[in-house]
Amino acid sequence: MMTDTALLVIDVQDSFKHRDYWTDELFVPYQKKQNQLIHHARQQGWEVVFVLHNEKSGVFSPESGYVRLMDFLDKQADDQVFNKHVHNALLESGLHEHLQAKGITKLVVSGIRTEQCCETTTRVGSDLGYEVDFVVDATLTFPMHDPFTDKLVSVEEIQQRTCLVLNQRFAKICWTEEYAG
Repeated sequence: MMTDTALLVIDVQDSFKHRDYWTDELFVPYQKKQNQLIHHARQQGWEVVFVLHNEKSGVFSPESGYVRLMDFLDKQADDQVFNKHVHNALLESGLHEHLQAKGITKLVVSGIRTEQCCETTTRVGSDLGYEVDFVVDATLTFPMHDPFTDKLVSVEEIQQRTCLVLNQRFAKICWTEEYAG
């Protein structure tokens, strides 16, 4: 069954486990939601696409050995994997061209980090004319230090801000249960 929808699983790669902000506490609930969404996508006949972030050095460098999908993911042999070098998954990776060739008009965005590559991909996808659903609980992020206020910004605050700026401007904000409930 073919549809016009693709699930994007962005940057769910071992590189993150080697960053100083990594925490399993946040990861455990996220991974369940991510695989629920992947399972739903397969049931609906959506294309499931994985994206890996690459940099020239550090833990996001292919030479590090960490630029690989996390082993909990339900990746099938025929799923496409794209590599990117910028924050959005669509441009400079070949993904946009691939989706266009497949007749994909709707994107469902998930992955790691909520406010970075997931949000940026959502904005670019909207600008390119895709209908975009942003599945907030199937994205993962970590607390961040605000250098202007010297405050630690919580995951909840980051997610809330991301939802605020994306909602009805760039995407429809969704929850995993809306798909896989």
